Amino acid sequence: MSNPLLAPFSTPFQTPPFSQIKTADFLPAIKELISEAKAEIEQIKAEALPSFQNTVEALDRSGKQLSVVSGIFFNLNSAETNDEIQKLAREISPLLTSYSNDILLDQSLFKNVAQVFDQREQLNLSEEQLTLLEKTYKSFVRNGANLDEEKAGQLREIDQELAQLSLKFGENVLAETNRFVHFVKNESEVDGLPEGIKEAAAQTAEEKGKPGQWAFTLDYPSYIPAMMYLKNRSLRQLLFKAYNTKACKGDELDNQEVIKAILKLRNQRANLLGYKSHSDFVLEERMAKSGPSVLDFLENLLEKAKPKAKNEVRELEAFAKKLDAIDRLEKWDFAYYSELLKKETYELDDELLRPYFQLEKVVNGVFQTAEKLYGLSFVANPEIPVYHADVTAYEVKDEAGKHIAVFYADFFPRSGKRNGAWMTSYRSQYKLGNEDFRPHVSIVCNFTKPTKSKPSLLTFNEVTTLFHEFGHALHGMLADGRYSSLSGTSVYWDFVELPSQIFENWCYEKECLDLFAQHYQTGEKIPEELIEKIKKSANFQQGYQTVRQISFGLLDMAYHSQNPDNIETIASFEKSVMEKTELLPRVEGTMMSTSFSHIFQGGYAAGYYSYKWAEVLDADAFELFQEKGVFDRATAQSFAKNILSSGGSVHPSILYRRFRGRDPKPEALLRRAGLLAK
Repeated sequence: MSNPLLAPFSTPFQTPPFSQIKTADFLPAIKELISEAKAEIEQIKAEALPSFQNTVEALDRSGKQLSVVSGIFFNLNSAETNDEIQKLAREISPLLTSYSNDILLDQSLFKNVAQVFDQREQLNLSEEQLTLLEKTYKSFVRNGANLDEEKAGQLREIDQELAQLSLKFGENVLAETNRFVHFVKNESEVDGLPEGIKEAAAQTAEEKGKPGQWAFTLDYPSYIPAMMYLKNRSLRQLLFKAYNTKACKGDELDNQEVIKAILKLRNQRANLLGYKSHSDFVLEERMAKSGPSVLDFLENLLEKAKPKAKNEVRELEAFAKKLDAIDRLEKWDFAYYSELLKKETYELDDELLRPYFQLEKVVNGVFQTAEKLYGLSFVANPEIPVYHADVTAYEVKDEAGKHIAVFYADFFPRSGKRNGAWMTSYRSQYKLGNEDFRPHVSIVCNFTKPTKSKPSLLTFNEVTTLFHEFGHALHGMLADGRYSSLSGTSVYWDFVELPSQIFENWCYEKECLDLFAQHYQTGEKIPEELIEKIKKSANFQQGYQTVRQISFGLLDMAYHSQNPDNIETIASFEKSVMEKTELLPRVEGTMMSTSFSHIFQGGYAAGYYSYKWAEVLDADAFELFQEKGVFDRATAQSFAKNILSSGGSVHPSILYRRFRGRDPKPEALLRRAGLLAK
């Protein structure tokens, strides 16, 4: 029987034929496609007179099907994995790393690229072509093309080990998340839990063979509400410790030695390539440009936020003491008393809002927002195959009815899916001749599941998460470049969060909320006074949240800006770095590094600061929408043209100036966060 991954996909829009694919198909397909891609590379090398078209463009076009198939595989490894897929990932990952190294360390190929690069002034290239040429040349140099044979061999070994360690890190975190479940027998122990969450906990217990009990897991929709609402302090403590000791218990799932090995290899790699540290290597290709500029940015923000954060903690301590005679506010108390204080201060809490945020209506609201801003429409298409019954596939069209993209939405937790929320793609947008290959984009989340008596009702935080990931999706869907390596979200890492973070702003606007925020039982629109309370509460404990984000950015930079041989233990190192941002008593034995997937499994190493960096951009950019009207079509079209559609075709600072007319002003973020007078 033929391998469905090797034949042209006969599905709508050439989407992945999930229903036909077996896990066993991936390895032979990837091996075959690597051989085909290598043959394409040999053809490029054989060109007697290297040109932009036959070398640089040809390189960007090479291995397209390999990219699609490996993308399908690794997306499944994140969203719908199992033991077989994880085992296969450990086999496939080294093959792809070797393939990548074979290209980037090929002296003959690099010589051709360098020849074109040296002639760039005479080639009369467009902005996009010049960016592709520079990016291609730099990718060779930054990945060892100038190394001698011995050092190139060392680089290959390092890259292979790093690929395996990253997989191992993620597998350990997922296994730790999946193996924890805590059952509660007495209803009094779940006092304070809202009815919908309580029902979901009972449903989970029933699914796990304990009917009549309540089950708590480390999945976000179980853990977060438990920390916010459970009156039972000892149960909150138990769950907090379980969540914050993931992969650091000294057993077979412990990530501490994995982290040390990753850090050492990243540092060795940077040194081999002539950089002092991994952060120097990474930041050379970022808007921030250098470690000192990142640290200045974070320290300046910390200076503004920390006094406010300390006051917020003091206020919460006094509140908890007055309410429950709590002697010392602990980390497992923070979310619980914060929610109570927020309710008292603003007469607002998540449970008051949740009935207005039925998932299906929020999704429809996201679509309507995209329609009002960018003229897009979304139609569910059951003919497009999906990888799980929870996933819905949509066809995306513009106002003229032209096909723009395929969009997949995957919203609920399950054992084969890692925690968190992310956007990914199954095919990037690119153009070949006169044909425009449109993208296949997906967002994956872990939202509250429906229960027997209630639909999926989101917290306001989950609503903003959905808008955030959809902002990334728009960046992918509206891509309009010629080259896949510059298309959509293929931008500088500290620019990639601008489209996602700016989209969150609409959640606070009445014009947007009126599109979808309706009570799931009565159909009543969200009252205006509730919208006002949402707006007023937007800065609630913003100082604390800002310091928390800065602490993660500083930890990331500390890990990647020095010689990791100086790190005796991960626990002591994390403690020393986090001390200046700690606002509550440290809990011995807990650690966040061992489940810090962004930097040890995802692509955020020496880049976690990007969230805050992009907040400056998004706050400044959204002020223009506020000035012109949040659904002003001209402003939206400018944002689409200069930011969303342009991808990485031009340096992001130039793209931002084209949209805004000037550089971003940091004061916009400080104003929005209540850290500066408006």
